[in-house]
Amino acid sequence: MFLAETGPLLLGLAIGLIVGGGAIAGAVFMLMKGKVDAAQKLSTGDAERIKEDAKKEAENIMTTARLEAKGEALKHREKIEQELEKDRQEVKELEKRIAKREESMEQKFELLDKKADQLENRQKEIEAAKERAAALEAERTAVLEESRAKLSEIAEMTPDEARRELLARLDAELVAEKAERIKHMIEKSEEEIDEKAKWTVSQAICRLASEHTGETTTSTVEIPSDEVKGRIIGREGRNIRHFEKVTGVDVIVDDTPGLVVVSCFDSVRREIARRTLEKLIQDGRIHPARIEELHVMCSAEVDKEIIEAGKQIQFDADVHNINPKAQRLLGRLKFRSSYGQNNYKHSVEVAHLCGMMAAELGLDVKLARRCGLMHDIGKAIDHEKEGGHPLVGKEFLISIGERPEVIEAAGGHHDQPMHHKYPYVSLAAAGDAISASRPGARRESMERYVQRLTALEAVAKSFEGVSEAFAVQAGRELRVLVNSSKVTDEQALLICRQMAEKIEDELTYPGEIKVTLMRETRVTEYAR
Repeated sequence: MFLAETGPLLLGLAIGLIVGGGAIAGAVFMLMKGKVDAAQKLSTGDAERIKEDAKKEAENIMTTARLEAKGEALKHREKIEQELEKDRQEVKELEKRIAKREESMEQKFELLDKKADQLENRQKEIEAAKERAAALEAERTAVLEESRAKLSEIAEMTPDEARRELLARLDAELVAEKAERIKHMIEKSEEEIDEKAKWTVSQAICRLASEHTGETTTSTVEIPSDEVKGRIIGREGRNIRHFEKVTGVDVIVDDTPGLVVVSCFDSVRREIARRTLEKLIQDGRIHPARIEELHVMCSAEVDKEIIEAGKQIQFDADVHNINPKAQRLLGRLKFRSSYGQNNYKHSVEVAHLCGMMAAELGLDVKLARRCGLMHDIGKAIDHEKEGGHPLVGKEFLISIGERPEVIEAAGGHHDQPMHHKYPYVSLAAAGDAISASRPGARRESMERYVQRLTALEAVAKSFEGVSEAFAVQAGRELRVLVNSSKVTDEQALLICRQMAEKIEDELTYPGEIKVTLMRETRVTEYAR
């Protein structure tokens, strides 16, 4: 009786374990257990009916479990098949790429083989050409030696003797010809008496100018302590590199206590960088973002000052109707200095000097002042273009359609004035010399001063036949003594001219340098 009642229960439990796992088995077990418990309480007929229902229900559950298991199995199978298909496609793509690479490698190997063959053929051609060249050279040498032997036999001279005699004759002819040409040019220049007279009068007026020292634009920034110097540099140099990148200058931080040097060819850019660095030190917040912020602020300040200076210079020099572009460049001269002399004040002073001299000589005073004011305008842009400031200034004035007298004054105020068409070039050159060359106008360090004088004397002593050379009058004049037994009068004239040209080409100096070469013969006898 017990087996009959519990048989279906055990059967359902086994089916649940096989088909659905633990959860279904548990459910079937509980269901069947409930049915068995109910069956024990009912009559035998009802028990049979309940058993039949339990069997049917167990069969339904088993059927459902099988279907669900089959569905899950199909899903897993499809997923695995999809993954396998994907892997197959990737393998196919990889095989295609490998095949292409192999094909490309084969082509490259074929190309390398062709190039190797070409190089080998080229090498053979070069070797053959070398052999032909060697044979031709040997043939040429033999012919040349034979020709030389015949010439020596005919002339009854060795090649060295013939070469020395020819060179000696050429040297003598060239020295005499050059001396004659230089003498002719000097005589011709002396004939231009009118221009020479104006130049002489201009030089006389130059001596009446008063002393004046221009301001200098410093490129050093004072710092309160070495700790601030370290903050300027930043961690691993981050701050100083960003500062140089933003401002476009070089910052030199060395062992000099309390100073940082700002270096740049562009005077305006250097001034902006100097102000930015000073504001950073005052502010105390030194980092890339603050550097950019203060640089923009200082750029605006300097730009405003340039515009105001360009307007003010017209009233200071009494020259009006200036092109706005030229006006801005003249304003930039406020931040440019030469040998310690401020170019802004120098230009204004030259303008007034030119006007005074023009009044004495009966020339156009307004035009003379304009020429004097514009003569150094190239210094505001000579760091951006190739060439010296006279050439750069001349090209700029041509581009804005300035008067030809002003253009020539800007381009030629460092040349010999007698070579130009208008007398205003002479006035600009004289005014420039007055403002820049007189005592006190420009300051120069003792070290640089000594170096300039030493270089000047070295240039003079580099010429053959020079006995002594002396730089006098603060380097404004060079006096040279030559050996009279080695240098003739004609050669002395030529050497003096070559010496002046070499000084112009190799040295940098303000104003002009007078070269005086002296040659004398002394004879001493004793009467007894």
